[in-house]
Amino acid sequence: MNQAEIDYAAVFQCLPGMVALLTPDLVYADANEEFLRNAGRTRAQVVGRYLFDVFPDNPNDDGATGMRNLAASLQRVLDTRERDTMALQRYDVEDPDQSGQWEERYWSPVNAPVLGPGGNAVLLVHRVEEVTELIKARGSPSGTRARVMEAELYTRARELQELNERLRQAHAREREVALALQEAMLPAHRQVGHHAAAVRYRPAVGALNVCGDWYDLVDLVGGNRIGVAVGDVVGHGLAAAGVMGQLRSALSAASRVAVGPAEALNVLGRYAHVVDGAESATVVTTFIDFDAHTITYSSAGHPPPVLVHADGRMKFLDQATDPPLDARPDPFPRPEARTTYDHGATLVLYTDGLVERRGEDIDTGLARLADSLRKHREEDPERLADSVLLELLPPGGATDDTALVIVRL
Repeated sequence: MNQAEIDYAAVFQCLPGMVALLTPDLVYADANEEFLRNAGRTRAQVVGRYLFDVFPDNPNDDGATGMRNLAASLQRVLDTRERDTMALQRYDVEDPDQSGQWEERYWSPVNAPVLGPGGNAVLLVHRVEEVTELIKARGSPSGTRARVMEAELYTRARELQELNERLRQAHAREREVALALQEAMLPAHRQVGHHAAAVRYRPAVGALNVCGDWYDLVDLVGGNRIGVAVGDVVGHGLAAAGVMGQLRSALSAASRVAVGPAEALNVLGRYAHVVDGAESATVVTTFIDFDAHTITYSSAGHPPPVLVHADGRMKFLDQATDPPLDARPDPFPRPEARTTYDHGATLVLYTDGLVERRGEDIDTGLARLADSLRKHREEDPERLADSVLLELLPPGGATDDTALVIVRL
């Protein structure tokens, strides 16, 4: 049987376990037969209705937290686009045949996203396993011991949920620090005057919003010139971000006084030698002269920039590539190359998170980038950047950071 012959609606209804589908607004889109049977509801009572209208908290229990906990879990799934496993929950259910009569129920819920083409959650999968009988264990000879175990298990589940909440709050505070650090260290493109440019930064999945990738755009002394660079520090988190900030600032300063990009990288290499964590960092920097229509560049182990000509021709700037920073024990002059361009061309710099995939040759990723740039080359830099990221990054996010800089020449 091929995939086209599979009746996925029938498969959904026959799934072993209670499964429901929710919209991002928490309205039931569907529920399988086992969900309806165990919840004691008909399809008409569930589908098309708001989750907490169907299953509100028990108004007779002042300590009820089921609704609040479930709402928080579903919101986390929407925000992170990742699965969220909840601690054991007590969530009482009203008897559908006796208004005002509530049944003590215990559940083990798991929530997961269904991602659309743009990478956002278009549906939420809400799977629950009822464990009420296991918790209560009433009617057995070991009933007293079972009740003790019930109390212990429920207490530990509540403690786990509270601990997870504290960890999430701590992570949120660390994320705020990371965002402030990112804003301070990754400049906006307004620093390059009237030249049209776009910058993008995407952290790795599961990482803080700032990691080891960086970019820089600076006005250069003398003439209508700017310097554009991207770099990559090994590692993730605030430690890598601190090294990234030191290297970016050092290169920015060196570029303003260096005669060319190779000299700027020579200075940066000497500085990286005394910075802990700068080992194996990569960087490529370009000096653009808008009057002479030239790009001078030098690379320290970094993926090559792409020059996209207005007619669609592609040129990878790979004629001045050298080992990463601090790769040699003694300083050594970096190579430098120059190329020309016509008005309307586009220069693209990026980090390896854009083109590298596990188990795939790097040339495949570079070809994918070239195809995307050729297809969207007539778009303005902002739209071009968005198009490239949409086509090249996985819907759920990449496993490595990604920085992207696009300059219209």
